Amino acid sequence: MHGAEESQTETRILAIANHKGGVGKTTTAVNLADCLAQRGNWVLVVDLDPQTNASQHIGKTHPARVVYNACELLSNHKTEIRSFIYEDTTIDGVHLIYGSISLENVDEVIKNEYPRPVEVLKERLKPLIGAYDYIIIDCPPSLKLLTQNAIAAATHYIVPVESGAPYAINGLDDLKRRVEKVMLVNESLNFLGALLIKHDERHVLCRENEADAIELFGKLIPVKISTTTKVNQSIAQKVSVRMAERNNKVSKQYQELADYIAEVTAGQGLKAGEGAK
Repeated sequence: MHGAEESQTETRILAIANHKGGVGKTTTAVNLADCLAQRGNWVLVVDLDPQTNASQHIGKTHPARVVYNACELLSNHKTEIRSFIYEDTTIDGVHLIYGSISLENVDEVIKNEYPRPVEVLKERLKPLIGAYDYIIIDCPPSLKLLTQNAIAAATHYIVPVESGAPYAINGLDDLKRRVEKVMLVNESLNFLGALLIKHDERHVLCRENEADAIELFGKLIPVKISTTTKVNQSIAQKVSVRMAERNNKVSKQYQELADYIAEVTAGQGLKAGEGAK
């Protein structure tokens, strides 16, 4: 985390959202975090998924043994947020707020405890504005309060789309409508675009899903992520794709994605004392 210079640091909060499972949200969150950290940035990953895949990928402690996790962060406003940050991860420069299976039941707690349940995470993250260059939120496969909290807290969001999957676009108009509703409390939210995952231009289905994504969202991130066995290998090794094989094509694509995001989000972050508007 930044020290004395915190007040000058611009924090960009990126939500990786898609209410479908297995579309590459966690893979994108972890590898984007790694590539942004490689650029000299301080990065925090917030794991809001009850499946805790991001936590198991880069954390050095099993999520079940972590007391101060994302569920506790949202349900216990009395504990200072830095108690929830684990700086020792498998990726240098990347810190982690662990996910928890208890996140499955946190919606009701939030609804009962807070007058503005969609904005709990936004309020909790405010003390970290200026401390990190990027905060990346790995959303659950759901449109419920956890994803809504991520969108309400974010400065930017990305929708990963597994372009090689049948029906990849089906239902994403529901996500789009939910985001538009949440923007009533976060008017400055920026959509970076749909991110095509496991994309192969040679396949008709990939090209069709790409066209459908453009039609629905109106915007694609110009970097497309291909398929590689190194993704599963990196998960097993608890490292990023870059750390597993620096010259792998997907590693290079995530580096290009980090470069693109750094460029297009420059000047669009928050500074100490600010929050998503």
